[in-house]
Amino acid sequence: MKEIVLIGASGFVGSAILNEALDRGHKVTAVVRHPEKITKVHKNLVVKQGDVSFSDTVTDMSKGADAVISAYNPGWQNPDIAGETTRVYRAILNGVKQAGVMRFLVVGGAASLFISPGKRFMDAGLMPESFLPAVRALAEVYLIDLMAEKSIDWVFFSPAGMLVPGLRTGKFRLGKNDLIVNETGESKISVQDYAVAMIDEFEKPSHHRERFTIGY
Repeated sequence: MKEIVLIGASGFVGSAILNEALDRGHKVTAVVRHPEKITKVHKNLVVKQGDVSFSDTVTDMSKGADAVISAYNPGWQNPDIAGETTRVYRAILNGVKQAGVMRFLVVGGAASLFISPGKRFMDAGLMPESFLPAVRALAEVYLIDLMAEKSIDWVFFSPAGMLVPGLRTGKFRLGKNDLIVNETGESKISVQDYAVAMIDEFEKPSHHRERFTIGY
């Protein structure tokens, strides 16, 4: 049994990762702003309230873990979602390093994936304008903060263009920097299968200081 500190465990993606990790027998410390949102009871689950915008909080809760997985999201209705994304992720990254945890897995976004040579998804005019500040901020976390990080073993795991509730099939494709699409041009993955691939990567690391992605 390995120990995971999971930030944002009550969210859409975080809760799927939480379930997958517990189902595979791992111990999970779920760090959330609102513990009451996690109603799951499990012998390997510890729920802790914490404000991860403070690196010391992240450090205190991460010490001794085999990995930190972050599904942090300030909330799509947050008027400062872009600013908080970059600011808080820098605090989380610093906290993980201060804790001495060498493996850091980040729930990334699809926006910075390439849809053609030199053209990223976020620059293709395919997203609502209201989404762009937030998705570009998360892309900045990858392109600026993580890409410069050499002291810990991080990954930035981008989902497909559509991340939706669905089935846990265990059948999907992985890639690196290009958006994965099917034969009809659709880019899609269930949040359950995304969680499968995330815990696969935790159990058997195959990506190191890089981004990878998933799709059907």
